[in-house]
Amino acid sequence: MNTFDFHRSFFTFRIDTLVKQPLTVTHKPPFSLNNARIPIECRCVVTEKATDQSQAFVLGASCKTERVGVEGDIWLEPNADFCPIFSDDRYLSLKTYSQVGTTMELFPPGSGSQSDRQTGLIDETYDSVKIDMTECEGTPLDSAQEIVEAVLANQNLVARTELENDRYRALIEHPVKTINANERDWIYQTDTGPVLFPDLSVEPDAMLTSLELAYSAFNCPDWIEFIVRRVTPTTSDVSVYHYSDAVRCDSRNQMLRIG
Repeated sequence: MNTFDFHRSFFTFRIDTLVKQPLTVTHKPPFSLNNARIPIECRCVVTEKATDQSQAFVLGASCKTERVGVEGDIWLEPNADFCPIFSDDRYLSLKTYSQVGTTMELFPPGSGSQSDRQTGLIDETYDSVKIDMTECEGTPLDSAQEIVEAVLANQNLVARTELENDRYRALIEHPVKTINANERDWIYQTDTGPVLFPDLSVEPDAMLTSLELAYSAFNCPDWIEFIVRRVTPTTSDVSVYHYSDAVRCDSRNQMLRIG
């Protein structure tokens, strides 16, 4: 069965201010050119059944907002966790500050402001975006014993979860980074992420902007639980982004050994 080697899968977005003024920077770049290579954490493909039209989304690893190549004061203030998500032609940039709703002024001044969920067209924003998913063959592990033995042998694992409703099918694939294993009772349980959690109630053109981050856990083929990142109040007037919404879904889960 074909799957992806996430350890060798990356996307690279390129900013070249001599070619195109980027729409996502909140400071003057120290240099005119930068290629940011980011590991891919998850791939999610959502297919509308009636039209058989699919959309593929990839999630990049979290990093921090920074100035590249400077002699000091690398970290932007206020600093944010930064998770980029790309489809074939659009992006969703998630920035997590100390409070929900933090906005930053874009550079150059007068270009507008950036929200903590910014979206737009790739062609209007970046010089280029290159998505390199490394395909490989995966061996399905069909029993809990096979999964536990693979875990204890330190083999690389990829999880595949299929979700479905009357309108859509969604396939979520991601590396298994954290997993529990019990060789006495042959019990396993993933606890890994972040992954992309799609909202299968929205229209197709809103699928990208409605994606949320989540961690996932399953210990059988038939159901899965997500803990979804949501706006979470901490006081009457302050909210943060926190993994606070537990969601159980009927699913088809599969574990693959690669390498």
